[in-house]
Amino acid sequence: MKNRKVRVGTSLRLDETYIKVKGIWCYLYRAVDKLGNTVDFLLTRKTQRMSAQSFLIKAIN
Repeated sequence: MKNRKVRVGTSLRLDETYIKVKGIWCYLYRAVDKLGNTVDFLLTRKTQRMSAQSFLIKAIN
């Protein structure tokens, strides 16, 4: 019998917010599933739309 990863759901959304970390303002991108659980996150100093999109694609896979 082989073990397989079973996808329960691939419905994710990307949340973006601006937060202060150790006195420095940063963008926080979170991949959130349909239940509101954080799947993964990305913290950057500058807004990076392309990085955020590739981050979301990696979070799905």
